[in-house]
Formats: sequence, structure tokens, C-alpha cells
Amino acid sequence: MTVHAAQHGFPARPLRIAAAQARAEAGDVEANVSAVAALVRDAARAGARLVVFPEKFLSGYEPDLIRADPHQYAIQPGDPRLSPVSDACRETGTVAVVGAAFHDQGDLYVSALVVDANGELVTRYDKQQLFKSEREIYREGAAGCTLEIEGWRLGLGICYDSGFPEHARAAALDGCHAYVVGALFSVGGGYHESRTWFPARALDNTCYAVLANHIGTTGGWDACGSSAIWGPDGRTLAEAGVDQPELITADLDPQVLLAARDAEPMLRDLRDTTTYERASHRLG
Repeated sequence: MTVHAAQHGFPARPLRIAAAQARAEAGDVEANVSAVAALVRDAARAGARLVVFPEKFLSGYEPDLIRADPHQYAIQPGDPRLSPVSDACRETGTVAVVGAAFHDQGDLYVSALVVDANGELVTRYDKQQLFKSEREIYREGAAGCTLEIEGWRLGLGICYDSGFPEHARAAALDGCHAYVVGALFSVGGGYHESRTWFPARALDNTCYAVLANHIGTTGGWDACGSSAIWGPDGRTLAEAGVDQPELITADLDPQVLLAARDAEPMLRDLRDTTTYERASHRLG
């Protein structure tokens, strides 16, 4: 990834980012890798420098399959099955953030794999806030992850992470300009949750927020699609439909970011609340 320094911690120029939603084939890693590679190329044709994919897209959500045979359904270190994604990123100069179960030294993680513009798997982020049913299968991640591309700092999250204000705030305090999340939000409460959480994460931290969600049925959940990108004022910039494969893009603009942070100075005015004294009064 090419990094350019920017004055005052702001990027020098806009960055186009994409969120991809598609239907994952249950347990068919090769087919899902092929779909990712094709969408990387689509994103590049749309002018995007980075594209994010849904949670555990390479196998589908599929906890039972993954637990039964991690070697087949999870990605391993040095996994040759990622080669088509590496090729697509290298040939187009695009960065991909790909959701996968990851099997490392006997442990399973819910991960976002970062393949850079040279086709290298440069890092992975492991989900820190596991959903209740995931805790029986996966280990929680030990640390957050910030990417830097062309002066833009992007904080990664995975699904349930985004429900915790502290997660996006940690990214913002690390200098992030956008909060980038692959997820599985389902029919029922998922649309309401995502439309509550993501505008709040964006506005609270005056940062862009990006969501890539599944469509169709995966791991027993009916996904609600509606991948979206929000501006640093919490307003929607782009939104996909509920049930069709789609690639959405938006330009992250440093001038828009700067104006939002001037208008809503929460980050600048934030005090360390851990030092607040608290008065307690027993009534009655």
C-alpha cells in the first residue's frame, strides 16, 4: 500500500472505497474465492482502491461446517486457495479486505484478511467481540487493526464489533478516518441494528463508516443485504438492495471529513472519562 503523509493528520486527496455484497456458497471456498477475485476486478473498474467483503465470506458463515473440518472450510497460513484473490489485487492495484474463518496453530478465528495491491496477505484482523454462539468455536482477537492507504487510516471491524461504541472509538483515537466492517446482519432485527449502529459510529467519531453484508441464507441466517457507506456526519452516501449481488462505492473526501470535524468537534473535545470523579447519593 502506498502511503502519503498529509498535513494535520488528514489525507491529501480522496480515496474511493467499495463494499461488495454477494451470496456465499456454503463451504465452497474455491467458488467464493473466485467470486471475490471477480468483484475485486469490478471494484477496480469502478475506480475503487479498496474493497471490503462480508464476514466469513470465503466459507459462508456456516459455523457447523467450520467446526467439523477447519482444514477444509477455514483458511490456513500460506493457503494456496487465496491465489486468485492475490492475482486480482496485484493485477488491478486494489486492496481487498476479505472475511474468512482462519485456522492458526489449532485455534479458529473470525478474521478479515487484508490482501494488498501487490497481492500479498499483509495482515489479518481477528474479531474482538464474538457473538454468543461464536464463543464456543472461535478465539477472540487480541488487538484492533488499522490500515493506512494513501494517507487514509482505516480501522477494521467485523459484525458484532460495530455494536460496541468503544470499538470504533478506539479506531478513531488511533487516528482513523473510516471504520470498515464486514458483517452478517439478518432479516428481522439486523437492518434496524445496522441502521442504528453505523450512523452512530460515524457521527460519534466524525469518520466514514463502511458495511459489507451478506445476501441470501448462510449458516442458518437469512441475510438482509443493504450494504452501505455513511459519511462522517452519519448520513448515508450509498446503499445496496436487500437481496441482489451488488457493489457500491463512495469517495472518502478529506475536505468533507475536515468540515465534519470542525462542525462536530467531539473527538477534539473528548476528555478521558476514566478520570472523572463520580458522586453517589443514596435516596430514601
